[in-house]
Amino acid sequence: MFRKIFSLFCVLALCGLAGCSSASAEKNDDKTHIVCTVFPEYDWVKEILGEHTKDFNITYLLANGSDMHSYQPTMDDMVKISSCDLFIYIGGESDKWTKDAVSEATNKNMKTINLIESLGNSVKEEEIKEGMQGSDDKSHDHEEKAEYDEHIWLSLGNAKKLCTVIADEICDIDPENKTDYENNLVLYCEKLDNLDKQYSETLSAVTNKTLIFGDRFPFRYLIDDYGLDYYAAFSGCSAETEASFETITFLADKINELNTDTVFTIEGSDTSIAEAIISGTQTKNQKIVTLDSVQSVTSEQIKNGTTYISVMKSNLDILKEALD
Repeated sequence: MFRKIFSLFCVLALCGLAGCSSASAEKNDDKTHIVCTVFPEYDWVKEILGEHTKDFNITYLLANGSDMHSYQPTMDDMVKISSCDLFIYIGGESDKWTKDAVSEATNKNMKTINLIESLGNSVKEEEIKEGMQGSDDKSHDHEEKAEYDEHIWLSLGNAKKLCTVIADEICDIDPENKTDYENNLVLYCEKLDNLDKQYSETLSAVTNKTLIFGDRFPFRYLIDDYGLDYYAAFSGCSAETEASFETITFLADKINELNTDTVFTIEGSDTSIAEAIISGTQTKNQKIVTLDSVQSVTSEQIKNGTTYISVMKSNLDILKEALD
């Protein structure tokens, strides 16, 4: 049904209906149009383009702070994708809608980057850990088709690989400025390497290497890179919002066992589950701190200077303080 609706809309858009005029007009300029789903893609593109950013029109679909797991594109979004020159998306379960967007594109020369496909065998399967909501559910039997953890950008090593893939496509689109893009990529990868080194040195020295999350856990790529462990209420891509008594009790007992003073949440959490976990501990005095999954930084935050690297640096500072 969605495919039929989208196909009809594209036909109407091409006929110049007034309702679509603003979205269509954007492509009537001399700029190369790039559409990105989540914030890291958008920020990486700008870093690679450097001073040439002014020659491109870059759309970031989650700029209003939407969660990628519940995001549904508007018709305006779909028209922008349909006519763009390069479409960058994650390619996981939350991106199933992109299949129709790509197949029905009006720009038949559009390039696409499926970032999960670009990483190949280094993509991790979604993990259900002990104590996690649904960990006893037989529907999570390993014989079931594997689902992959979509939060691939939370590994700095992955970030380097993905920036290289993006830079290659941009160089192919604009070969005249290839040298500039390649130089920008080198400089940015040096920044990623430096931050990776800071993570390694800092987290190798922390006392407590286990994180307790009263929330979804999208940080598996990050903690695997630096030898940390975790327990959480939900998996990274879970749509559940209510934890069972068993899950809350399990996490409270883990806090008692590990003698940790911190419960983590992700950005946008209402902290109710974290608070319930704390109320079940022996001391009931743990603090709640937030790590940012960097997926949907808002346009206002971008205006104020937020970047992929600045958020990842902030996350490191939070981890250091919480785990020491």
